[in-house]
Amino acid sequence: MSVTAAAGFRAAGVAAGLRSGGGPDVALVVNDGPQAAAAAVFTTNRCVAHPVRWSKAAVSDGVARAVIVNAGGANCYTGAPGFQLTHATAETVADDLGIGAIDVQVCSTGLIGHLHDRNAMLAGARAAVAALGADGEQAAKAILTTDSVSKQTAAGGDGFAVGGMAKGAGMLAPALATMLVVLTTDAEVDAATCDRALRAATRSTFDRLDSDGCMSTNDQVLLLASGASGVSPPYETFAAAVHTVCHDLAQQLLADAEGAEHEITIEVCGAATEGDAVEVGRAVARSNLFKAAVFGRDPNWGRVLASVGTTAAAFDPLNLDVSLNGVPVCVASTPAAGPDRVDLTGRRVDVVIDLKAGAESATVWTNDLTHGYVHENSAYST
Repeated sequence: MSVTAAAGFRAAGVAAGLRSGGGPDVALVVNDGPQAAAAAVFTTNRCVAHPVRWSKAAVSDGVARAVIVNAGGANCYTGAPGFQLTHATAETVADDLGIGAIDVQVCSTGLIGHLHDRNAMLAGARAAVAALGADGEQAAKAILTTDSVSKQTAAGGDGFAVGGMAKGAGMLAPALATMLVVLTTDAEVDAATCDRALRAATRSTFDRLDSDGCMSTNDQVLLLASGASGVSPPYETFAAAVHTVCHDLAQQLLADAEGAEHEITIEVCGAATEGDAVEVGRAVARSNLFKAAVFGRDPNWGRVLASVGTTAAAFDPLNLDVSLNGVPVCVASTPAAGPDRVDLTGRRVDVVIDLKAGAESATVWTNDLTHGYVHENSAYST
């Protein structure tokens, strides 16, 4: 159930003193081959951290043999010393493993503007290499920030496996989310196949998470392929396994969103295009009014329609349907079932919006806006 579920991988998580409060804060995942195909998807934020700049260039050749991840600091907007530390971290891992630094991906998570002590970071990298083994549990714990639990999963195919770990609990907005994800597979696939499958999976999983409308500077989803199974699955089979792992991890991220008491699924159907459906879903997911209403157990569907109306999607404003947890609260843009029929006491909330403009649909996931979220983020840097 981790990044070592696929054959050909080792992992480690060690404490390097980078995180206040102690515990593991440096993770390492190594691909022992025989192949080293890789693909990655990064945040589309224009303001990115040094590890993102490094990793984008390093993975451009479709090869990666290791990824090192540190918590406790994002290494973003830390000037030239920050990039030098990223480079030195990759070189340290590469030297100890006997590989090239360009084949080492680097990821960081934590506070923007904080630069770790160079000696502590490099010592942590060496310790992680020395601690490599078959258990990925400590690696999954080492990458956490405000997460309350580690996030791991695995899926099997016909003779091959896909595993993964993730971190993320806030700023879960599209074009990825505030997250770092490492996926592994022992399928015999090339970099182009990895890239195709990864982008298809992230498009309908991680890219549809929208916790608070905020986008990170450090996001990365990395897929490493060892080929250790010797199995070359059909693309559809491989892509399905990658999607399964991404979907599972995305739902774990949603369930651990900062301060959340409700997990909200927004399904938009009857759209003229998939893009319209996504746009409408995102608009509702980013409505603080709606999210606050859900927190208060108030089935205020008017806030849903108000959000739909801010989009450029095709629909007739006088012919919209909305249901909350299976109860049709609005039909043809008029009140239907009474609010007293909607039960919002449970953690799951299902919103269905029918635009009645076509046959396309999409699902976006979000969570409610709570006192806990405000408290968590009011004291993040203190």
